[in-house]
Amino acid sequence: MPRNINDLPHALENAEDLERRLRGKRPAVFLDYDGTLTPIVDRPEDAIISDSMREAVRGLAERCSVCVVSGRDRKVVQELMGLDNLIVAGSHGFDIWTPDEGTIEHAAGSGSDELIEEVKARLDEEIKPFQGASVEPKKASVAVHYRLVSEEARPEIEQIVNDLLAERPDELKVTPGKMVYEVQPKIEWDKGRAVLYLLETLELDRDDVVPVYLGDDVTDEHAFEALAGTSPPGVGIFVGRADDPETAGRTTAAGYLLSTMPEVERFLGTLAR
Repeated sequence: MPRNINDLPHALENAEDLERRLRGKRPAVFLDYDGTLTPIVDRPEDAIISDSMREAVRGLAERCSVCVVSGRDRKVVQELMGLDNLIVAGSHGFDIWTPDEGTIEHAAGSGSDELIEEVKARLDEEIKPFQGASVEPKKASVAVHYRLVSEEARPEIEQIVNDLLAERPDELKVTPGKMVYEVQPKIEWDKGRAVLYLLETLELDRDDVVPVYLGDDVTDEHAFEALAGTSPPGVGIFVGRADDPETAGRTTAAGYLLSTMPEVERFLGTLAR
């Protein structure tokens, strides 16, 4: 049952409860990138992971399965992380890479190249006049960033995206995020389905494994919901402050809260130990 983030128990302050859920099992840890491993920044290219956070992720990956699940392209995430012992699911899980098996492309992500190119060209042309807006092409989507756009102009950005969807309702959908519209092929695929697919593909037996997902964005809710619906339920941890204007009043299917990047780093270190 979704709860307001104000009502979530803190993951570090409720360590005994989490230890009980993990007792006798090993965690499989899934991590969003932006807003979870790095702070949200004005420009996506400036979201650089800190050395200490990278080492926390590296240390945990030496002890259990760790996967970064991001809306960014998989190769971009790999470059940003700079680690070779991680599973990486880019483009909201369309493009997966593992250290043991290399690239695993799910069939849901194939056959959309021409559509993505058309969407990119259209948005490039229509978004260009707006100062501060940017269009980010990805393997399986096109992102329209508007964090630096004036308040007055933001409704026009939204209208451009809505017009595009109205013209191609059977082909496109949009996933809203933190000051970004993610325009994607209209396919039944999201971070939640990606996590469940990874658990099955990597043969992470639920008798031995407890999946733990950390994320902050609207797109991460699919993963929280998916894990809440498994038997036994996985662990969802929302990353963010209750007093942040971008998250205030939000409800979530996550079961716990971590407020800051240092808390995420401490939590990953605790899991590793």
